[in-house]
This record gives sequence, C-alpha cells and structure tokens, in this order.
Amino acid sequence: MLNVCADRYRFTVGLAASLLRRKVSLLPPTHTPEVIRRLAAFAPDVFCLTDEEQCEIDLPQVRYPPAEDAAAGWHAGGWRVPELDAAQTAAIVFTSGSTGVPVPHRKTWGHLARCVRDGAERLGLADGRAHAVLATVPPQHMYGFESSVLVALQSANALCAEHPFYPADICAALARLPRPRALVATPIHLRALLAAAGEVPAADLIVSATAPLSQELARESEQRFGAPLIEIYGSTESGQLATRRTARERQWRLWPGVCLTLDEGRAWARGGHLEQPTPMCDELEVIDAERFLLHGRLADLVNIAGKRSSLAYLTHQLNSIAGVLDGAFFFPEEPQTSAAGVTRVAAAVVAPGLDAARLTEELRRRIDPVFLPRPLLLVERLPRNSTGKLPRDSLQALAAQALPAARRV
Repeated sequence: MLNVCADRYRFTVGLAASLLRRKVSLLPPTHTPEVIRRLAAFAPDVFCLTDEEQCEIDLPQVRYPPAEDAAAGWHAGGWRVPELDAAQTAAIVFTSGSTGVPVPHRKTWGHLARCVRDGAERLGLADGRAHAVLATVPPQHMYGFESSVLVALQSANALCAEHPFYPADICAALARLPRPRALVATPIHLRALLAAAGEVPAADLIVSATAPLSQELARESEQRFGAPLIEIYGSTESGQLATRRTARERQWRLWPGVCLTLDEGRAWARGGHLEQPTPMCDELEVIDAERFLLHGRLADLVNIAGKRSSLAYLTHQLNSIAGVLDGAFFFPEEPQTSAAGVTRVAAAVVAPGLDAARLTEELRRRIDPVFLPRPLLLVERLPRNSTGKLPRDSLQALAAQALPAARRV
C-alpha cells in the first residue's frame, strides 16, 4: 500500500489498518510519475490510499472514508490494543535520492517499535506526560514516520494531524496545542521560522533531523522557544541511531545496544534495533562505546589539488554570509568525471541584494580558493523537497541549465 494521506491522523489510521491486514506500507521519497512507475514495477500489486478529492497518482486508489463513515465503526464498549508479530514486515522505505537512485529497505514492526521506544526515552517523551507532537515533516518520510507517528503510538503521546509549512502556520498550530508540546522540524524549517517570525510560541521540546544543524541555530532555537533542542542522527537504512544537545555538545550518543565498528575506514552500525549490520554513509569518528563525532557524508568529501574539504563545511560557510537566505554546495556532475578529470564544485544560493562578485569575495575570506564554486548560481529558491533535502538530480539539473551560459562567458 502506498499511503499518501496528507492528514497525519488519517495516515496513521491507514498504517494501522495495513498492519492489521498484513499489508506492507511503501514509503518512497517522492510521488513523481517516474517514482510511481518504479514503485509499480517493484510491487505489481501496489494500490494507493489517499485523502484527496483528486489524486493524480497512476495506481489503483482507495479513498479515505468521510468522517461520518469512519465514526460509524466506533464501538463505545471499548477495545483491546491488537498485538502484532514482531517479525511482520511493516514498511519498505526508500532512500531519499540525494545521493543517487532510491533504494528499498525492509522494516519489521518489532525493530521499528524498539527504535522509537528507545528514542522516546532519550527525548524525554516517555516520562508519563502526554506531549502533543507537531511536525513540519510529512509522515511518509522516515524521520516524520518515526518521530511524529510511531513515537506517538509507542509512548502514549499525542500526534497533531496538521502538516504546517509556512512560519506563521507553524506558530499558529503550535500555539493551539496544550502543554507540554514538542515541535519536530528540520534545520531549513527552523531557520526559515526564526527568520520570519517575531515572537514564537513556547515549547517544551524541539527535535531536528535530516541535515546537520549548526550550533548557532540550535542556540537561537533554544533561546527563542525556551526549550531544549535535541538533534537526531540516523538514516533511512538504519533508522534513528543517536542524539545530541547540539547547543551544548558536538558528540553524539548512540541508542541503547547500538555500537559502531570501523571496517576498512568505514563505520558500521550494529546491535540494538538494527536488523542487520548497516554501513554508514558518513565519516564518523568513534570516541568510545557510546559516543562518536560526525565529520560529514562520505559522498560529500571534496579533494581538489590535494586539499580536502566537505560539501557540508562549504555549505556552512556559504550560509554564514550576511544576506544569504539559503544556499548549498554540490557536485555539478559525478565527482571526478569532468572533461579535465578534475573534481569541481558548484553552489546555488538565495541571496537577494547580493551579486556573484560580492558572494565570491565573501567566500574567499572563508574557504580556500580551490573550492570556490564554478558555477555560482543565483536562484530565487532551492529545489528542496518537503523535508528540506536537496535531491542530487535537482541540483545537477540547475547546473546543467547554467553551464552553457557559463562556458560562453
């Protein structure tokens, strides 16, 4: 079943129904026609559950029933929470496509439940108080799936059905919730929210994931919301693995039972809720049995003229320039496949009021000149998806459009 319900409550009801009927929920990164075509080839019996009046997904569709029809099935005499086989395949999730073609990963109910229960303990969501959880990320994404849907089902918290996007809507939705309340967001959502909003509603917990969070943004978030901010480290392949209080510490602390080992320079996660040893796509430095440092994605490492950096570091420096609203470094083509056989980096930036010359001058003060972007693209907005990520193919499409003009200059 492809569950595309936008309402988080309806998505959760659909998930529960699929679990009871032993249907597998498919959670792809997007719903583009090409992704749907691949999904139908991957699972020929797939159908779509939707709560939209007009859903354009080219699959057999089941409509979420109107509210009055759903209420007719309620029995006032009470009900028993069903027990599910821990070994039952609950979902197949797909990588985001930010580093290539989406890859499927099977998730059993038992391992998903253990992961989010461990996470609830770490986040302080298992203290007996019913937190109201508001998320800016969709429930179809692995982070939103775990931190706004499964955590509510497994730790006696309440999920908010809304999926606010704009800063004013996020503030209004958060203010309506009873205390204690938690906001599950991403760095790009937090940055936009704090930049656009004046006074923000108080919260009791802020959670962030999907991309590294700067310590400056973490501290500002804690100060403005009056709540601790906990950053989660994980991946589609592994699920959630570790947390840190980013405003106060650089080191990450692993989930109970999870350990990291190094094999030929690559970190592998084992134990705990993991169904099998899982290679990490990041460069990790193991401190001890419980803690590690994150140095960036392996695919993000840049080596030019014998000098090394990372896309994450370069992006951080770009976004530190006054007047830059959003920006990202990326490879305009596959690393080390340019015509000259040399790795190049590009950058796309949203910076009204700044021109390319001024941005390049500011970058020269922050990074080695060999890493200056070619091309440097000035755009109205970056092609971020609903979780704030930037798929590689979208960024490369931007570069492809700009390169012919750049070569004529």
